[in-house]
Amino acid sequence: MTDFNFWSPTFFAFGRGKESQTGELVRRFGGTKALLHFGGKSAVASGLIGRIETSLESAGIGFVQLGGVKPNPRSSLVDEGVRIAMAEGVDFVLAVGGGSVIDSSKAIAIGAANGGEWRRFYVGREVKVRPAIPAALPVGVVLTIAAAGSEGSPNSVINLEPENLKRAAGGDILRPKFAVMNPELTMTLPPFQTACGLADMFAHLCERYFSPTKDVALTDNLCEAVMRTVVEEGAKVMANGRDYQARANIMWAGTIAHNDICGAGRVQDWASHGIEHELSALYDCAHGAGLAVVMPAWMTYVHKADAARFARFARNVFGIGAGDGDESAALAGIEAFRRWLKSLGLPLTFAELGAKAEDIPLLVKTLNLRGNTLGGFVQLTETDVAAIYRLCVDPRFAQEKGKGA
Repeated sequence: MTDFNFWSPTFFAFGRGKESQTGELVRRFGGTKALLHFGGKSAVASGLIGRIETSLESAGIGFVQLGGVKPNPRSSLVDEGVRIAMAEGVDFVLAVGGGSVIDSSKAIAIGAANGGEWRRFYVGREVKVRPAIPAALPVGVVLTIAAAGSEGSPNSVINLEPENLKRAAGGDILRPKFAVMNPELTMTLPPFQTACGLADMFAHLCERYFSPTKDVALTDNLCEAVMRTVVEEGAKVMANGRDYQARANIMWAGTIAHNDICGAGRVQDWASHGIEHELSALYDCAHGAGLAVVMPAWMTYVHKADAARFARFARNVFGIGAGDGDESAALAGIEAFRRWLKSLGLPLTFAELGAKAEDIPLLVKTLNLRGNTLGGFVQLTETDVAAIYRLCVDPRFAQEKGKGA
C-alpha cells in the first residue's frame, strides 16, 4: 500500500423523502442564495423541482433556476450558469440530477468563484486530481440517477465546445457539501439509463482494482464486494425497477465506487475512461454505454500483464474459473463481464454503439497523448490505444498480442 491522504467531507442524507431537507442543508452549509441547476423537463414534471423550491423557500434560501443540462455536459451551459451566478450574486450551487448535472454544477462553482474563469482547470487527457484549484462555490446535490458517483467525488468532466473535447478537473474542494439520496427518485429511470449507470459504477471500481500496487488486501476486498453488489442488485433492479431495497443498494454502491474509499493507497488506472471520453465526445453516446464497449476490449488487451489479477477478478467477482490456470480464468472472467453487460442490454461493439472504425485515428489524436502514455495499471501508447479501439470494432482482433504478452 502506498501513502495517501483522504478527505471526504460530504454529508449524506439517505432515504425516502429526504429531498424535503434540501433547504435546511443549503442553509447549514452556508448558502443564502442558490443556483438551482437541473436537466430536462422530467425533474419539473415529476414535481421534484417544485418540492425542492418549497424546501428552499421554507429555509429562507433565495434561488434562481438554470435547467437544460444534457448528457456529456456542455461548456456553453456552464458559461451561461457562471454568468447567471455572478450576476445574481449566488453563493451556492444546487445540482438536481445525475452525474452530468453535478459535473456542470462543479464547473459553474469554479467559474463563479474565479471571475468567470473555469476552462483552464479542465486540462489533461484523463481524470486527474488537481489539488491547486482555488476557491469554488459550495455545491450540494439532490441525486436522481445512480451512476457517476459525482455526489461524493472530487471530479468533474465537461465537453468543451467548439473543440468537442471531454476534459476533467478535480480536487477535494469540488466534493459536494451534501448529497440528498432518495432511491425512490431513481425508480422512473428507463432501463437503458439504469443499465448505463451500472456499467459506469462497475468501471469506476475496475479503474481502481486493476492496479500494480501490492499489499492492498483491504481495498481489493472492498472493490470485489462492491462489484458483486452491482452485479447482484443490478439484476434485481433490471427485473423490477421499483424494488426499493435493490435501488438503495445500487445508489450507495455508486457513491462508494467513486468517492475513492476503494482507491486509497493504490495506483489507479483510468485508461478506459480516457479512451471512452473520446467516444462520448465525438458521438454523444451515453458514458456507461461507451464504457461497456471499451472496458472488455481494454481487459482483453492488457490482461497478460497480470493474468493472476484478472484470474482473481474472475473467481471473486463472477465465481468462475476456480480450477483453471490464471490465463484460462482471466479470459473466462472477461467473457463473464461481457455476458453481464449484454444481459443489461448494453452495446459491446463500435457498430452497436454507433461508432465508426474509420474514426479511430481521430479518436487517438483527440486523446492528445503527445508522446506520453495513458493508464496506471499498464502504460498505453497511441499504438496501444488504437489497438484497443480495433478490439471495440471486433473482439476477434484479440489475436493481436496485446500489452504485456
